[in-house]
Amino acid sequence: MVTLAKSMTGDHAGRPVLVLSNNPNAGGLQKAQDLGIATKAIDHKPFGKDRAAFENAVHVALVEAQADIVCLAGFMRVLGAEFTTKWDGRMLNVHPSLLPKYKGLHTHARALEAGDTEHGCTVHEVTAKLDDGPILGQATVPVLDDDTADDLAARVLVQEHALYPAVLRRYASGDRTPVILTSV
Repeated sequence: MVTLAKSMTGDHAGRPVLVLSNNPNAGGLQKAQDLGIATKAIDHKPFGKDRAAFENAVHVALVEAQADIVCLAGFMRVLGAEFTTKWDGRMLNVHPSLLPKYKGLHTHARALEAGDTEHGCTVHEVTAKLDDGPILGQATVPVLDDDTADDLAARVLVQEHALYPAVLRRYASGDRTPVILTSV
């Protein structure tokens, strides 16, 4: 989130208008405030199993902030079809795998278990299907013989911080051409 926010300067078509979290104690909220960005926490717990009510509260907050594009970063909640439809074509996510491989969790361990020689991250449009929207960019890293899941995650995170801002810059200006980055 900080990397995205700091990238939106100069001739960038976007500006951060709100950092929203479902965790009132998320460290990113203070970081956003320190950057002068409005923040809001909408704790999902009081909504219980009423996901639609939680998602409506998130939608209302985004509309009130006049958000044009939603960039998910560490938002570990699956968003339903009603919400994703409202933001169709205006919501991005970064995922730590080379989609369509390894949707969901534990992607680094799964890449190692599979014996992959290459791993990475993907920025994609968000749809109602988990980690399944149109791919807007990918960045790769080699899988080294002595890698642990944590080693691999650290190298992929570096690429996420390069890829996501590059994709957002294009996306905010109306360009959906995929960004491809390769690490050696």
